[in-house]
Amino acid sequence: MHVAMGLFRRTRWKIVVPGLAVVALVTAPVLSQQPAALAKATPGATIKPNAVGNLDCNGFSPIQRNIKTTWACADPQGYDGGRFYDNGHYIGHDEPDLRFISQRRGSGNDVVWNETLGVDPTAAPTVNTPGSDVTHFFELSIAPWISMSLCDSNSYPQEACTPESDANAAKGSFPGGGGAFLELQFYPPGFAPFSDNISCDNTHWCAAMVIWSLECTNGFETCNPNCEEPGNFAWIQMNGVPTGPPSPQLSDINTVTPNQQTLFMNGGDSISTHIRDVDVGGGAKALKISITDETTGQRGYMVSSAANGFMNTSITDCSGTPYNFAAEYDTASYPNTTPWAALQTNISTEYEIGHFTPCTRVTDKTNTGGDPYWNECKGPYEQFDSSEDPGEDAPCYPLGDTHGGTTDPNLVAGCTSTFGGGDLDFDGSSYWAEWPDSTTPDTWPSTFQHSAPTTGGVGYKSMQFEADVAASESSCTPTGGAGCRVPPPGGPGKFYPWWTQTSIGGTCSFEFGEMNNGNSYGNERQYGISSAWYFGTLESAVLPNPCV
Repeated sequence: MHVAMGLFRRTRWKIVVPGLAVVALVTAPVLSQQPAALAKATPGATIKPNAVGNLDCNGFSPIQRNIKTTWACADPQGYDGGRFYDNGHYIGHDEPDLRFISQRRGSGNDVVWNETLGVDPTAAPTVNTPGSDVTHFFELSIAPWISMSLCDSNSYPQEACTPESDANAAKGSFPGGGGAFLELQFYPPGFAPFSDNISCDNTHWCAAMVIWSLECTNGFETCNPNCEEPGNFAWIQMNGVPTGPPSPQLSDINTVTPNQQTLFMNGGDSISTHIRDVDVGGGAKALKISITDETTGQRGYMVSSAANGFMNTSITDCSGTPYNFAAEYDTASYPNTTPWAALQTNISTEYEIGHFTPCTRVTDKTNTGGDPYWNECKGPYEQFDSSEDPGEDAPCYPLGDTHGGTTDPNLVAGCTSTFGGGDLDFDGSSYWAEWPDSTTPDTWPSTFQHSAPTTGGVGYKSMQFEADVAASESSCTPTGGAGCRVPPPGGPGKFYPWWTQTSIGGTCSFEFGEMNNGNSYGNERQYGISSAWYFGTLESAVLPNPCV
């Protein structure tokens, strides 16, 4: 097999790809059952990518077919503060985020969260009246997540990174240490299989350690289009063993398919999450995520180690090297962020929104040789789409689809809009007033509840609200102003969800949706205005954390 490898230079708003050198690609063995064997047998070796994997979570790598079509990728900045394009495709942004800030030692690498998972209505989703339909959690957010900045010397800006050191922060002419971004993603039930869609099944929540890197040099001047945003992925497992190779180079269908050791959780369960570095031998550290379901007593964990098959990626040829991903910073101080991310964040909680539109039916079927998908959504949510490009909704799946008899039937017809860069006309469920408004389910799910995070038993002193949706708004320009705002101008639902701080059972907690049982900080006005740091980012002032 021969493929094109090479680098390209970004210009504002478009991509120029010069002629690429042709090199031989050696297909590495697939180690789906024992992903650790490769790293142990060949420490420090470089591994050429397989024809299928996760070299580019956006799905646009010219040299590799993506193992999954509906990734919830981290949103990168664009060149010179512009919008981010991947192989000529705009990558949509919408990650409303609540960031926590602390100068306490260890606050950047050792954090505990306590959550209560949302509960769906007993009634099935409806597609009748936008803003009043019965809605399930997967229609609102395909992946609530918790984050941390990690070291990756092979990621933007391609600088050395020393784990757990605030010296990695950008300062003066130093662009910052090479950074990756951890998302502990939680997946709601109802729209399986995960390999194609959002969920593990129709009943359970599940979670995964996902680590995104960016193969670009400082200032986004040079990127490798073959592996622009590579990702490592592994389920949180009761035995800590990945279901398949986690790395961008070798991941396969087993990687994204849960097994009997995958930690499944129920709506309403109270869970405790601990994220910290652990020793993995030879003086090295790697990040460990541990989840305890306090309701069922089950536990799961994952370690982002070379021994578990995790790899970072070469910007030169997309090869992988077994790698121990560890926390980038000592503290969660304000300057300590992932330098390439659209959000200015490190320790935070977020909801990946703008990735579901419910339909009464789907049309324009595409047979891929595997699981077919549909390209167009029909129904009341789409009546506003006079300017929508054909196929922007895709991939779509019909009501009751069992994907060849492999999964529970999908609870509603719908589209995830991953082929078109997200719900760029803002007509899907995320942008209608169908979000949780209660701690118990009604027409809509109950809210996902977070206690404020702690480090060493101590809370984070400050917090900040952020959203990057303005980067996807046609009205938003680098000069900012009224065109960069929420709700998105032109969105038919005229709604954007917000954070609320309240007390539940005597515990200071944060909720997300349209909750008004506490301090909602002005509802959608909490996100403030477009910042000078990046024109597509809306952010509040740094605020005191009321839970401290």
